[in-house]
Amino acid sequence: MEVYLNGEFVPYERATVSIEDRGLLFADGIYEVVRTYNGKLFAMSPHLDRLVRSAAIMRLPLPPVEEIRAAIEECVRRSPYPETSVYLQVTRGNPGPRKHAMPKESRPTIFMIAREAPPLDPSPVTKAVAAITVPDLRWHMCNVKSVGLFLNTLAKTQAEEAGAAEAIFVRDGIVTEGSSTNLFAVIDGVLRTHPEGPHILSGITRMHIIEAAKHLGIPVREEAFGVSAMLAASEVFFTGTGSEAMPVGLIDGHVIGEGTPGPIAGRVREGMLRTAGAI
Repeated sequence: MEVYLNGEFVPYERATVSIEDRGLLFADGIYEVVRTYNGKLFAMSPHLDRLVRSAAIMRLPLPPVEEIRAAIEECVRRSPYPETSVYLQVTRGNPGPRKHAMPKESRPTIFMIAREAPPLDPSPVTKAVAAITVPDLRWHMCNVKSVGLFLNTLAKTQAEEAGAAEAIFVRDGIVTEGSSTNLFAVIDGVLRTHPEGPHILSGITRMHIIEAAKHLGIPVREEAFGVSAMLAASEVFFTGTGSEAMPVGLIDGHVIGEGTPGPIAGRVREGMLRTAGAI
């Protein structure tokens, strides 16, 4: 396996970075994950736009975007897999001895690795997963796709320990998102999701799900809601690059709707996949 590291492809075993890289010392970095459908990268421009936004907020220098785009495409070209997921990470690199203040000048560390993406299953989703709720103790810049993900990983671990597939963050009684997903709920016939802002990551799949719903004539409202409204919803589902649209049948032991995948999750997933050229 080869890894893209700072402008070149090197064997996996030789892909190393400095022990004083600020990504290691301070989680001073950002990332993206882009996948293919039918061998073609899906929504790469929105992913790169978000990378640029995250970098700007973190004052993190980036290589030219077209250079990044070309490297992602080359990762896919070299991939031996039918479907590929490319993980991209940029850190502030190693500008010198450890120091909290951001250096005036730095050379970023950028690497990418291609992994096998699960093949598309075009058939309707027939299983709903279980989820738990956890307090959202994360910082107020969740819109930055930062590598500082301790509380996300802790929440996901708590979900696995509870026999659930995902954890749902709740901040001051308001449902925000999943530990690695965005969340939608069908409440009184309206597809609801937390609005963009500092308390959620604005997901690329989330964006395409909203577009698909509007195209299908499904009313959508980007408006916050509480736990009780979520538990009373007729449908709840997660969205993300890996999960697409994942129905939720149980939250904290409470059955959602009929406890099975609802019709809207399936319709918007199909709409998104058609946009992706996957079906």
